[in-house]
Amino acid sequence: MWLPTDERYAQFLHEFIGTCDRYYDRSMSDEDWIDWYERRLGVVVRHVQQRSPFYARHLAGVDPGSLTLQTLADLPFTTKDDLRREMYDVLSGQVRDAVFFYETTGTTGRATPCPRDGKEIIASNLHVTESWRGIFDKHFGDRRPAIGLMGPTEVHSFGDTLGDVARNVGSCNAKIWPYSPVIGFRKALELMQMLELEVVVCTPGVCLNLAKAALYYGYDLRRDFSVTLFFLTGEMCTPALAANIDSVWGVQTYNILYGSQEAFVIGTACRNQRMHLSEPNYVAEVLDPDTGRSLGPTGTGELCVTTLIDGIKPLIRYRTGDLVRLSPSDCDCQLPGPRLDVVGRVLDRIELGEGRFMASELENAVLSGITGALGFQIVIDRDAAGDDWVTVRLELLPDQRSQVEAVRAGVTSRFAERFGVRAEVELVEELDQITTTGAFVSWKAARVLDRRRERDAEERVAAEMAVRRGYTT
Repeated sequence: MWLPTDERYAQFLHEFIGTCDRYYDRSMSDEDWIDWYERRLGVVVRHVQQRSPFYARHLAGVDPGSLTLQTLADLPFTTKDDLRREMYDVLSGQVRDAVFFYETTGTTGRATPCPRDGKEIIASNLHVTESWRGIFDKHFGDRRPAIGLMGPTEVHSFGDTLGDVARNVGSCNAKIWPYSPVIGFRKALELMQMLELEVVVCTPGVCLNLAKAALYYGYDLRRDFSVTLFFLTGEMCTPALAANIDSVWGVQTYNILYGSQEAFVIGTACRNQRMHLSEPNYVAEVLDPDTGRSLGPTGTGELCVTTLIDGIKPLIRYRTGDLVRLSPSDCDCQLPGPRLDVVGRVLDRIELGEGRFMASELENAVLSGITGALGFQIVIDRDAAGDDWVTVRLELLPDQRSQVEAVRAGVTSRFAERFGVRAEVELVEELDQITTTGAFVSWKAARVLDRRRERDAEERVAAEMAVRRGYTT
């Protein structure tokens, strides 16, 4: 495994690796965890107060030595608006102190700097390495598969992070982002076939567009590729969507990791296809998304994290904007952390009928029990009586179109039972490419066309981006 050799990291690595060894062999007691969290909280808060202009102001008057898990909720939040306003003043040091420079995509707001130093790289990558090692042991035994890494930009951490993880587990990796003007979908598919790639890492949108491209160029999805596993990340992937992708490609799909440019890798998947919190790296809180009240370390609500690594960009009580479910784990896998299920963004909640629902609820209502779907879009209208009604646009594999009547009945029934609204299903030959923009913009902007109102800023960005996307390249 890659480790920074600079002597500045020696003390941290000794402490962190020692803690993680005990974490993975499950020998940490409750008292050990409290000690770890509260010591690291003091270290990180003192670090940001001294080195970050933003946090010097934001946490003025806070005594790092007196912080406990019980008093953490007294500290102010850090928000995405803070990061966009403060930019480089959030950093705890100069960019030249980092190993890598990244930034957010900037598609829905100002791109913010996200450099990483050696501490942050090893702390984040360690848990992904353990995730991949356990999954590869299950599917490939002692052999290590060749991996295709797809995306998304030159200043995104995806390629460096997962390239390092592939090296850690002993796998060859090829970076073949199909939206790159150098690669394109045709070349990506050729490389998948020629290199006999067995694992492909990408977003759900790329995965489905890759299937459409393969059909367009005359490939047989089951016969012409060696892919065994899809590792999906970058946008929400519900169990229903994962099962559908399995049916399209004839593979096994893992919702492999959850995180962000700003906060690094927060959760990783185990061999049982469940996500676990990277527990040594974060103090996690669940918040009421509307009031900001902390609900504690478990429950359903907005995820708030405090990073415990005193690197170049620690974040204190960072509101991720993501809705999650955190619960104790009963999993017999290689990853010890609490169960972490991502159920959508706070901003992606949708008013429908008489209620407000999470993105995952709508996606599951569309895709539960459906096989061979290459994509979907939910269109919401309101009739003259003021009642909401929905049209679900579905693009299916050609050999799956005979099931359309059963699909219609299932979708209609689920929308009536779960949301109390009328639904129709429209089978389409080709969905708008806006449905592939979820990882860059948002699930709602990509998947929902809400005709009850004017397009919002995210939906306009997604529509503009869709014009430049396609798989016939």
